[in-house]
Amino acid sequence: MAVERRTRLTPEDRSAQLIALGVASLVDRPLHSLSIEWLSAQAGVSRALLFHYFGSKQGLHREVVRVARDSMLHATAPAPDLEPLERLRDTLTRIVQFVREHRGTFYSLVRGVASGDLEVREVVEQARVEQAERVIAVFLELGMPDTPLLRVALRSWVAFAEEALAEEALAEGAADESASDESASGQTASNRTAATVGATGLPDDDLVDFLVRSAVAVVEAVDPAYAAHRMSTA
Repeated sequence: MAVERRTRLTPEDRSAQLIALGVASLVDRPLHSLSIEWLSAQAGVSRALLFHYFGSKQGLHREVVRVARDSMLHATAPAPDLEPLERLRDTLTRIVQFVREHRGTFYSLVRGVASGDLEVREVVEQARVEQAERVIAVFLELGMPDTPLLRVALRSWVAFAEEALAEEALAEGAADESASDESASGQTASNRTAATVGATGLPDDDLVDFLVRSAVAVVEAVDPAYAAHRMSTA
């Protein structure tokens, strides 16, 4: 009788497998509840193995957040062939789509700033810096001077946009939970509609338009001459 042989994973592959399982868990559990004990049980490995790879719960969280961050940045990378404002709109469209499809991951990334672990916060902050640089590049390409005020203003706008999208993720999750508890089809359909719209009350296209307008408004507040130039070329 043939004996099934288990494939022995390399340490790198095993570590990647465990991290992927941790990232997948963010779909329905917050980062702070991801523990060594839970992950070892889910993966069918010993707690000692996880401590060997990650050192601690905080080390596990850092690696999970790092991979989740890289996934989000890759999925929302700007399309270089688009004009600046269209590139911003396209990036925001894909960020909203990422939030819809991976709301737990996005929420954990944004709320990871509140983590008690400094290195977890730094991993999350790196994502925010990258997103801010993408937005800043759009307006530099449109002729805005590269000033400290512009950078502060657009970094603050990124934080605002993240908060709005995190609220979307929360509202969508709550609507889905409510829908699963309802047996009446009419109520369930209503809940699905609420999940699509989210906390802002805006469909995705309108939410993207709002975020683009708000970014432009921030830049116009930094440099009124930019606003005058836009008016003259509109």
